[in-house]
This record gives sequence, structure tokens and C-alpha cells, in this order.
Amino acid sequence: MELWSLLQDLLFDYTLRTVALGAAVLGIVSGSLGSFAVLRRQSLLGDAMSHAALPGIVIAFILTRSKFSLVLLLGALVAGWLATLLMTAIVRYTRVKQDSALGLVLSIFFGFGLVLLTYVQRIPDANQAGLNSYLFGQAAALLQRDVLAMAVLGSAALVLMGLFWKEFKLLSFDPVFGASLGFPMRLVDTLLTTTLVIAIVVGLQAVGVVLMSAMVVAPAAAARQWTDRLSIMVLLAALFGALAGVIGALISSSGSGLATGPTIVLVVSAIVTISIFLAPNRGLLWRWIVRRRNRRRLRVEAVLADLYTLATQHENRYHAHDAVVIRTMRAGQGGVAHTLDILQERGLVRKEDESRWALTPDGFREAQRITADMQE
Repeated sequence: MELWSLLQDLLFDYTLRTVALGAAVLGIVSGSLGSFAVLRRQSLLGDAMSHAALPGIVIAFILTRSKFSLVLLLGALVAGWLATLLMTAIVRYTRVKQDSALGLVLSIFFGFGLVLLTYVQRIPDANQAGLNSYLFGQAAALLQRDVLAMAVLGSAALVLMGLFWKEFKLLSFDPVFGASLGFPMRLVDTLLTTTLVIAIVVGLQAVGVVLMSAMVVAPAAAARQWTDRLSIMVLLAALFGALAGVIGALISSSGSGLATGPTIVLVVSAIVTISIFLAPNRGLLWRWIVRRRNRRRLRVEAVLADLYTLATQHENRYHAHDAVVIRTMRAGQGGVAHTLDILQERGLVRKEDESRWALTPDGFREAQRITADMQE
């Protein structure tokens, strides 16, 4: 009944609907574009760009004295883009590596932003209340106009991703090949980073500069566990991001007293954890099952090969051998009795008495094949 009540609130309660829509927009945009950052091993770029956006927000407020979200987000966009250009220039023209450049840009811009924020707080006639929310986010305070601004910027980033899909794909997997085809890969790199900055800016008001990097990396990291195709990964990352946003908004509105932004990050972290453990092919549980199955198969093949070796030493290839002899040949391996039972169920061996086992005709042919494969 409580779940039904939450769903009704999601549809008819203005505040919850607005917050959920904003969180969903954030999840879709950051998840989609974050996929390219994860594939390019630039996960820290989201953290650096989100922190670098803070001075842009404060400067936009100082210049306009307006707290209109689109104005502040445009200021954050400009600051994030300048930080990206600075980081690229540092890597290209100095001996500083990319991770060090990211750390420098993050520290310098974020520190500058905190200084500006302190300055603004001391201006007596400046209505700066609410700027602090960009540090940790304040999703519960989103208005319809804020969501609209997020949707406009996010849609622009997604349109750019769609228009330059082939170029972004080449940049993510084989930039050298892309350059050999005549594509301006440096320009494509700048354009992709710009779209990522837009995605980061979209979520600043909801989760803040501190937690925004999680929304860029986590949905994409979760999606990567489920597929090897870029298009499916982008769609899954968008779905996971939107799902985390809506669920986080519902949990925080249920009277638990939890902040919406951190709750969204915790939900998307749970999705990552589930994906790491349960995703097929890549999940830890799946890999454990596959390893267990492979060990069992290897034990079965090894026991069959041992029985074949023993059988070739007798004129009668179906001569029965004592289980003790088979265990001796499998010394230190264990599981011989259970393996023989499995082979008997498959019709590959027969039990002559309490302790003697022999190959069946099907078992002899299978053991002969396995032995031939081992010798190749």
C-alpha cells in the first residue's frame, strides 16, 4: 500500500514529480555521455570538471546578480570548458601527465570557486542564498524551470552525441585509425569533452560538484558489465541513471529524512554492485559458476583420460579397474568418487562391483577423443 502511495505521489505530487523528472534527466544525460568517459579511461575527468564548474557558477552570479538556473549553469559550462582546454594544454605542452593535470585543474578551480563563494557571502547587498547548494546539491529544491533548463542543456548534449556518434566511437576505441581516415581527432576529442562538461553541468544543482562524478561514472560502469556493444551500453547507462534518479527521489520523499542527491548516488552505487556480481559473462557470480563448471569438466575429462590409459594396457578395453588405482592417478586432486558418479549418469562408465569401474563403448570413444585433443 505504501508503494502504491509513492507511485501516486510520483504522478500527482508537484514537488516529487519535479524532483523525479530532474533526477531522471540527470541520469539519462550523465549515464549516456559518461559511457565514453569510462571507455576512454577518463573517469576522473568528470570529477575534475564538476569541481572546476564551481567558479563559473559564482562568477555568473556576480556578473548578473541572478540565481536563475540557466544563467548559473551556463557559467558552470564556460568554466568547465575552460578547465578542459587548460588540462589539454598542460598535457600537450608540458611533461605533466594527464592524471596530474586533472588534479591540478581540479584543485585550482575548486579552490578559486570556494574563495569566490566566500567573497560573495560577505557582500552585504548580494542575495547569494542558495549558491552553497551547488556544493552538495539540493535536488529537493528543484523547480519546473530548473528541470526545463536541465532538459534543454541535456538535449543539446545528446543531439551532439547522436550527430557525431561515429566519430565519438572511433575516438573511444581507435583514435589512430580515425586519424588515418582523415577525421580531426583532436577536434572530436574537444567536442566529446564539451558534451561531457554539459552532462556534468546538468546535474550540479541536483547532486552538487562533490557527488557529480559518481553520476558520470557509475551508470556507465554498471552498463559495461552487461554488454560489449557501445549502443547497448549507452542505452543501459541512461536507463540505470534514470532509474537511480527516480528511485532515489522516491526514497528521499518517503519521510526517511535522507537528502535526495546522496540517496540517488547510493542507489546508483547499489546498481553497480548488483551488476558487478550478477551480470552475465562479466559478473563475479557468473564467473564463479563458469570456473566451477570448467573445473568439473576438467575433472571429468581427466578421469576419463586416466581410465583410457588404464584400458589401453589390457587386451580387453572394457576391463574394470579399482577406484583406488584411479584415485592414485588423481593424487591430490580429489572428487574422484563424485566424478565417477557423474560419468555413470552420462553412460560413459559402468560400475562392475563396489569398487571397480570400467569404460562403456561410448565412454571409450569419448576418452579417446579427449586424449587425442590433449596430445595436440
